[in-house]
Amino acid sequence: MAETPDDATTDYRATLNLPDTPFPMRGDLPKREPGWVKQWNDEGRYQRLRDARIGAPKFILHDGPPYANGQIHMGHAVNKILKDMITKARQLEGFDALYVPGWDCHGLPIENAIEKKHGRNLSRDEMQAKSRAYATEQIAQQMVDFQRLGVLGEWTHPYKTMDFANEAGEIRAFKRVIERGFVYRGLKPVYWCFDCGSSLAEFEIEYADKKSQTLDVAFKAHDPAALAAAFGLPSLAKDAFVVIWTTTAWTIPANQALNLNPELEYALVDTERGLLVIAASLVEMCMNRWALDGKVLATVKGEKLGGLEFEHPLYDVDAGYRRLSPVYLADYATADDGTGIVHSSPAYGLEDFNSCIAHGLSYDEILNPVQGNGSYAADFPLFGGQSIWKAVPVIIQALRDADRLIGTEVITHSYPHCWRHKTPVIYRAAAQWFIRMDEGEGVFTKPGDKPAQTLRQLALAAIEQTGFYPENGKARLHDMIANRPDWCISRQRSWGVPIPFFLHKDSGELHPRTMEILDQAAAIVEQGGIEAWSRVTTEEILGAEDAPNYTKSTDILEVWFDSGSTFFHVLRGTHPNVHHESGPEADLYLEGHDQHRGWFHSSLLLACALEGRAPYRGLLTHGFTVDSQGRKMSKSLGNGIDPQEVSKKLGAEIIRLWVAASDYSGDIAGDDKILARVVDAYRRIRNTLRFLLANTSDFDISRDCVPLEEMLEIDRYALSRAAQFQAEILAHYKVYEFHPVVAKLQVYCSEDLGAFYLDILKDRLYTTAAGSKARRSAQTALWHITQAMLRWMAPFLSFTAEEAWGICAPEASRGQSIFAETYLDLGNPDDALLSKWGRIRELRDLVNKEVENLRADGKLGSSLQSNVRLTAGESDFALLSTLGEDLKFVLLTSVAELTAGSQFEVDVRPSAALKCERCWHWRDDVGHDVERPTLCGRCTTNLYGAGEVRTVA
Repeated sequence: MAETPDDATTDYRATLNLPDTPFPMRGDLPKREPGWVKQWNDEGRYQRLRDARIGAPKFILHDGPPYANGQIHMGHAVNKILKDMITKARQLEGFDALYVPGWDCHGLPIENAIEKKHGRNLSRDEMQAKSRAYATEQIAQQMVDFQRLGVLGEWTHPYKTMDFANEAGEIRAFKRVIERGFVYRGLKPVYWCFDCGSSLAEFEIEYADKKSQTLDVAFKAHDPAALAAAFGLPSLAKDAFVVIWTTTAWTIPANQALNLNPELEYALVDTERGLLVIAASLVEMCMNRWALDGKVLATVKGEKLGGLEFEHPLYDVDAGYRRLSPVYLADYATADDGTGIVHSSPAYGLEDFNSCIAHGLSYDEILNPVQGNGSYAADFPLFGGQSIWKAVPVIIQALRDADRLIGTEVITHSYPHCWRHKTPVIYRAAAQWFIRMDEGEGVFTKPGDKPAQTLRQLALAAIEQTGFYPENGKARLHDMIANRPDWCISRQRSWGVPIPFFLHKDSGELHPRTMEILDQAAAIVEQGGIEAWSRVTTEEILGAEDAPNYTKSTDILEVWFDSGSTFFHVLRGTHPNVHHESGPEADLYLEGHDQHRGWFHSSLLLACALEGRAPYRGLLTHGFTVDSQGRKMSKSLGNGIDPQEVSKKLGAEIIRLWVAASDYSGDIAGDDKILARVVDAYRRIRNTLRFLLANTSDFDISRDCVPLEEMLEIDRYALSRAAQFQAEILAHYKVYEFHPVVAKLQVYCSEDLGAFYLDILKDRLYTTAAGSKARRSAQTALWHITQAMLRWMAPFLSFTAEEAWGICAPEASRGQSIFAETYLDLGNPDDALLSKWGRIRELRDLVNKEVENLRADGKLGSSLQSNVRLTAGESDFALLSTLGEDLKFVLLTSVAELTAGSQFEVDVRPSAALKCERCWHWRDDVGHDVERPTLCGRCTTNLYGAGEVRTVA
């Protein structure tokens, strides 16, 4: 606090109201943040925020559970920070913003980790016990790391898909999906990963380039006369063959049919390799590929060839292949590439499977020699026991030796891969449990429960009721739902929620008490987890009489069913207060954009199956973390930035600001250089905040506040500009946008405040009497701006906002979190005031430009050394005239004269006056008081008199 000097020898600097605050210039974030996290945990801050919002409307962001496997990476950090920022922004808006963090705990990655450590021969009980222990350890570590990032949530009671209650809730959800008529058992080709040893869902597939060897293979006509007749010829002079083209040589041994398009024209071509049947439009291309000369003898539409039979290419090599391949007519055979004829191994292709079944092939007749580990069955002719990939050259050689290989070459093409193992997958027919997308009957539909619409129709309708951020996510999810096949929900693993079915050993039918058994299983699991169900015997459930006739299923529900059903058994079960009473349970689901085919997808399907609607009101997607060159961060490339290391070196607050400043709708770039720029941005915001805190440290809003109508005009303008700015900020927060907030906040700090308002204000704050109306008016504006700014930045700069709040919170809020507050009511912006001062700022910039030119030429020191004469046109003259004597303070000059003219002109000259030791203005009245020869008149009156009168600035 400034003091009145006693004599002329006093250091006049001590008479200034210099800023003072315990808020340090350096944040020292790496050292101080862990202490704040501990404090928040110790005091139960999340629960205190819930208590502060009792009765308030709810906002629920349901957590897409990260997998409980391995240390978190920067992608995890981005995801959790985005969720935290959104819930905090809604909390400040006045909502009871609920966030229950969760973990996905079952599934193959954990089983793989256990197998790597303990081998592959563990019993089911051992695998489950070790998996549960492993997941528990992983969750504990990840939880510490997430909390270190400043994420507030119900950490004392998170949800885990392996909690007994959730495992039981999932079984109950499964039962309800069955009752609604969506579950059936079917034999059909599904994606199969040999490394997983299990089927995969559509959303567990990614595409990558793969090298494959193409084959053109000849199937000899079994009845040449019938083929001749089909082409309108009396007979055939040579052996005739249908030629197929494939990229999957390993499927040839299991061939059972050939598919031709009924509308395509096919040609019979005479070559030195015999008479070859191929699509007429592909004759030239095929002859060139095979280096053959060919002459077309006849053409005919595919429909005329239906029903003809051809011999398997290895027909004469081994008795095991002495079978015929009939021609089926199918639209999916095209002349886009190959030969226009598709060979069909129904166990290994969905279209092939459907075509063969439609043409009368029974399930029992389908050949399925490829085992779950990727090898042919041991007794399979010629290739038994061999890996299908390693058998490819053996198969090719066998076809060559049989004179059935017309051509072969290596190509690189896009091929489905397992997204966990990054290895090629195949389609493989297996008896699995499915959720039906379209019309059809379920295994145990409850009377009156089947919806009028199909699951596909329900899901597509639900998408139309969902908000998407960004909007392009809608088309992506719509296309995936519109085109997806039935959902295969069964897996052949140990660590997961069981499908508690008992199947008749002869008929394969479910036990008639299946629905009752599901309830029984859920009760058992709720008491002892999935391990308890694993230990239950068939006799204990079915009784001694039924047990010998039934087999207990060892299948589990796939993990997408786990996470996709969490809205049902978490938000309405283990956390019953965390859901809306009507409509979708959650306001928002937020994950990476890959979850359109993952969690968003499975959650939508299950909610529609269970409730006929989506479980969310909005979907937000973010991109992946990449380096500055746009490469996805990965350990193999060594281009990742580790959140733990960044927190230790720079502070988690820098990660939070980086996330907030990035446009998450695309990929999020980060490296050391980018983070260094974020550090600079943080310092600018922190320094602005420190100035505000320091200059309001002696201000008590209850005692010193100046009413709005009595405040100086520039202070009223500053508040009006803050209100305008806040409206922009809140509009962005409303639609979950953060990077415009950060960008605008930096501009607001540097231009609205630093380069304009605060620059002008320093003189009034420092030199007028401490309790003067002029100074208190400025402090009133600064106090409101500080309070508002802390709330604006709190969602992303949470540590800093809470730190500052501890210093400047009003009496009634002392000891509370800033998140117990709501956005400050700054009133409505005064449009007239904003317009007026917007023009003044433009004119001030023109003056500053001229001042800076003189300074650059060395003719001027500070801007206060300048005398300015302005000539202004009529409107600008009238505008500037309202500033009166305060014009010089606005322009930051010692003298400012205003005259009327035709246009705006600026004349800047160095002052010939003396510089006041105290206020640094160059004034003619410096030395007017002989006892204080270094002071100007305004400083004398501010120190010893009534104080100068400020009217505008």
